[in-house]
Amino acid sequence: MRRILNRGYWMLMLLAVQAHLAWAQCAMCRGSVESSVAAGDTSMAANLNLGILYLFFAPYVLLGTLAYFWYRSSKRNGKKIGRSGYSIG
Repeated sequence: MRRILNRGYWMLMLLAVQAHLAWAQCAMCRGSVESSVAAGDTSMAANLNLGILYLFFAPYVLLGTLAYFWYRSSKRNGKKIGRSGYSIG
């Protein structure tokens, strides 16, 4: 278990160091942002980048939440099996 947590920690650190690569956009979005920045409006570029990051992190938060509840449930079931010596259900 400690090995898995250690590996997860280093993977998270690697992703945090590489976060500057997450500020990429598609060609059409980039074109509209460049034209708005050229006109003097920088808020659109910042909001677009935040929206991209939100869409990027949402599935990982959802999967992490599901994994937590699955782990908690399996831990409870393991305790039930360990006490009685046989599987319930």
